Amino acid sequence: MAVSRGLRRLLRVRELEEEQCRLALEAASSDLNKLRAALEAAIERGRRGSRLISASAGSLESTDRLAGIQEIRTGDRFAEILMPRIAEQEKQVAARREEFMVKRIERRQAETLIEATEAQDAIEEGRRNQQGLDAWYSNKLYREGVQQEPSSARAAEEDRPARHIKKQNTGDLEKTSTD
Repeated sequence: MAVSRGLRRLLRVRELEEEQCRLALEAASSDLNKLRAALEAAIERGRRGSRLISASAGSLESTDRLAGIQEIRTGDRFAEILMPRIAEQEKQVAARREEFMVKRIERRQAETLIEATEAQDAIEEGRRNQQGLDAWYSNKLYREGVQQEPSSARAAEEDRPARHIKKQNTGDLEKTSTD
């Protein structure tokens, strides 16, 4: 049984679905990486504010200290905003990864089904070829046997009369020797 067009179409659809899920997973992972980079930038902003406060501690100017405090607050605020978004994006990435794996399994199942059908077809084709060779060889042996049979039958017929004649000759000799 040959692989049907419908089965090949199913495989193609599964490949396209897997590709779409892979692209969605990559997009979600990219977004997650951007959010993580933004979180790192917010944390670094807070560190810069701390360094600014430390550097301005010896000076009498309060503007650097106030700017440092503001940088720390802004960094903390951004981090607070980004943390839930990162958690949500991680869930989305996990869901996309799960969906991608399901689609990959579906595609592989279709591939396995097609490969099994093709393997079965190859086995059946091999059987048919072998049956053809067996029939050819059997016919060849039969034809060779038919061609050899008349010559062996003639030889058998030729041997019989010769034996019969010999027996008669032998019997005649015995008769003549007893006479």
